[in-house]
Amino acid sequence: MTQLRFEVIVVGGGMVGAALACLLGQAGVQVALVDARPAPLDADQVGQGLPAPRVSALTPVSQRLLEGLGVWPWMQARRVTPYRGMQVWDAEGSGEVAFSAEQAGVAVLGHIVENDVLLAALERRLAELPSVQLLFGARVNGLGAAPAGREVMLEDGRRLTGELVVAADGALSPLREMAEIEVTARDTGHTALVTTVRTARPHGGVARQVFLPRGPLAFLPLTVAGDDHYCSIVWSTAPEEAARLQKLTPQALGMALAQAFEARLGDVEVKDRTLCVPLTQRHAARYVLPGFALVGDAAHSIHPLAGQGVNLGLMDVAVLAEELLNARRRGIALGEVRMLERYMRRRRGDNAAMLALMDGFRLLFGTRHPAVTLVRNLGLSGVDRLVPIKRLLMRQAIGERGRLPASCR
Repeated sequence: MTQLRFEVIVVGGGMVGAALACLLGQAGVQVALVDARPAPLDADQVGQGLPAPRVSALTPVSQRLLEGLGVWPWMQARRVTPYRGMQVWDAEGSGEVAFSAEQAGVAVLGHIVENDVLLAALERRLAELPSVQLLFGARVNGLGAAPAGREVMLEDGRRLTGELVVAADGALSPLREMAEIEVTARDTGHTALVTTVRTARPHGGVARQVFLPRGPLAFLPLTVAGDDHYCSIVWSTAPEEAARLQKLTPQALGMALAQAFEARLGDVEVKDRTLCVPLTQRHAARYVLPGFALVGDAAHSIHPLAGQGVNLGLMDVAVLAEELLNARRRGIALGEVRMLERYMRRRRGDNAAMLALMDGFRLLFGTRHPAVTLVRNLGLSGVDRLVPIKRLLMRQAIGERGRLPASCR
């Protein structure tokens, strides 16, 4: 039996877990990053050809974090698409609101980035950090106590011990279950249909979203080899409707998308396979135990209609890393629960507020009652005319909420 000792063990090598390992590794913390995937992504292949189907809308705050990690220039050289405008409207009326980077006082409102591009950039950085050990093809089958922290048992017999174990292993987190942390789950009644399309008219660097009776449809701008006619679409709708749409021919689906989107970008050509992703909002009852912490989707998973999922996860790890590095400088054990609870206090309220806001939007735009339709149309139109309110909403959308960790300022 092989036993390996680290300061921090991060389980889950996705975007959020990899970002945490980078933040700690840059400071010289001895970190193990454990992931079941057999190998890292091939950095030479990502960001080439047709965009990957899964993308994220990164805020300027998340961008600053990634710049500090030294990965943003490589991502830009691969493929990121800035958007400087947003348009949101109600398909059941005349209500519409438009936001611009100029109104928010920023250069861009955000960037649409393929998840693979972000992850590959982080993996390249991790390979440069001598205090980080990457354990691919490693499956966790146990979590226990150790004399000075926690122990993680792998299927191949290896045992990893550390002061702190961080679960970054997704919305259905096995480690959260092993730690017996309760989670509240709410079925949104939606499944997300995801694919890549090419539109007759250029997107112009604007992210667009229409609220349909059965759920929102977003066209997120992508630029491929200088061509700004591409978009990633996320159509959140009833599961049976998503299944029906997925079975359509590419031509028929393109026509359905153009019609639902009121042909704002003209004809739509489907360029890739479609994915269907069930949408369930989850929130853990607590984020920490002695020697244990949850981050990202393991702590909270959110409806994608505001594109905030990965940004919330990146903020989690930025705050957790800040608390851990402060504790390390003061000689406090990294698994000390009172210190970890500072992280939970800083993050759980913000995440809960965002989850509640998304649920409210989903319910508000999911009803077809004439009175509610009138009120929400008046509300959208009113917001569009009130610049101070728009500016406040935009600051929220770009991630400027509360006390930001130093790595995000």
